[in-house]
Amino acid sequence: MKISSWMAVHSLSFCLLLAWEGTCVGQTAKAIDAQIIVHADRPGAVIQREIYGQFAEQLGHGIDQGIWVGEASAIPNIKGYRKDVVDALKAIHVPVIRWPGGCFADEYHWRDGVGPRQQRPVRRNLSWGGEEINAFGTHEFMDFAELIGAETYIGVNVGGGTPREMSDWLEYLTADGQSSIARERRANGRDKPWKVSYLGIGNEAWGCGGHMRPAYYADLYRQFATFVHPSGSEPSPIVRVASGASGDDFAWTEGVMSAAAELIDAYGVHYYTLPMNDWNKKGSATDFGEAEWIATLHGALRMDELLTMHSAIMDKYDPKKRVALVVDEWGTWYDPQPGVAAPALYQQNSLRDALTAAMTLNIFHAHADRVRMANIAQMVNVLQAMILTDQKRMVLTPTYHVFDMYQVFQGATSLPVEVRSPDYIFGNVHVPGVQASAGRDAAGIVHVGLVNPSPDKTIRLHLRLSGSQAKSIKGRILTAPAITSINTFEHPDVVKPAPLAGASSKDGEWMLRLPPRSVVVLDMR
Repeated sequence: MKISSWMAVHSLSFCLLLAWEGTCVGQTAKAIDAQIIVHADRPGAVIQREIYGQFAEQLGHGIDQGIWVGEASAIPNIKGYRKDVVDALKAIHVPVIRWPGGCFADEYHWRDGVGPRQQRPVRRNLSWGGEEINAFGTHEFMDFAELIGAETYIGVNVGGGTPREMSDWLEYLTADGQSSIARERRANGRDKPWKVSYLGIGNEAWGCGGHMRPAYYADLYRQFATFVHPSGSEPSPIVRVASGASGDDFAWTEGVMSAAAELIDAYGVHYYTLPMNDWNKKGSATDFGEAEWIATLHGALRMDELLTMHSAIMDKYDPKKRVALVVDEWGTWYDPQPGVAAPALYQQNSLRDALTAAMTLNIFHAHADRVRMANIAQMVNVLQAMILTDQKRMVLTPTYHVFDMYQVFQGATSLPVEVRSPDYIFGNVHVPGVQASAGRDAAGIVHVGLVNPSPDKTIRLHLRLSGSQAKSIKGRILTAPAITSINTFEHPDVVKPAPLAGASSKDGEWMLRLPPRSVVVLDMR
């Protein structure tokens, strides 16, 4: 590949002003060339905002001590919700939140979480251990979603509940008349009905939701879906989400879609990235080398194959793509830190998680014609969290910063991207040397999301728009000194976005450097 002469003239201008002591990345690292063509003249599907959705399950410190501390807490709060968490989530415009589970949803009875808090029953959490005091229930969740400006995705109890229980809950949530259940909601402090946007009919019905067979679940789904009736004088439609497959269980998708497609509005798929690809030995969140680094990135990229295969099955029964594919659980999952007492599913979050998040979002953009919602697991203090808390302290994770950088894609129109780059290889594992996606927003700005997965090689990137021109380019970069870099309560800014410097253009081609182990988002005008 020919290297343009601008590289020799301007090589000293590619110092990136990063967050740690002005470190200049990319000056001494090995460099390779890559080319990208963004086809601005071939617009695709809209990247739905809901792809940037999140998941908040009743487990560990995800809600209690994470989102909710109560009005009497010494931690600054807004009617019981942590103010620092609320402000951080508002800043990234969370579009939709899934609650109360997860596995917890199929043991949850909604009446446990309404009425005076001191009178609510205490139940065992059969899924995640400990006791659930139900201080955070229907009113608390719905008000929280309103507070941060998010739509609601409610998971109903199919494994241990009934259609009548679901129907009563929907009436409690959405009725504006004078039924007994509507009056009960008013007596509990909420006059105006809420809006329920999505309704998950069961969760992981093949596992913790009942260990069902696909045909049996499909019949149950048909029964429950029949009784989804939003109330109110002008009821808003509710998207009914079927409990879909785990990973590559294509037989489950075939069985459910073939038996119930006409009643399904959205179909859920769950996929978690495990470095070791072994549920009994998933690997460490912070103590890993390059073998685990590339294995995790390779595992995240498998999302593309899974979406392609599930979409192909859905096309057989829904060729017009009426039914949305929703990835309502995704993210990295590691082993608990040895010798450290921590709440259920608490894990640290490193630069590795930032890259896996960006790669996954790029894949969702490429499948925007079918993938219309996703919910990363999870929001606070659980698995691949946006935020970690400890008493009064809070820290934003590297994954949070990716969601911040990538929010420009919410509602943008996807654009095809061609990438030509040598693979990044370690051992016998290969991943693309550059992974990318692109979209154009309503103002006409083209955004490009880029990942350089190599721990030690800089990418000399040659970028061209096909069918359009950009007069200016700016961007932000997320990288850090090491692949294991993390943000802690003591050092919260080790992994933090910084402005991207050093881009130049010649004859319609933009040229810039992507330093090792980095995520970059470009804005081209």
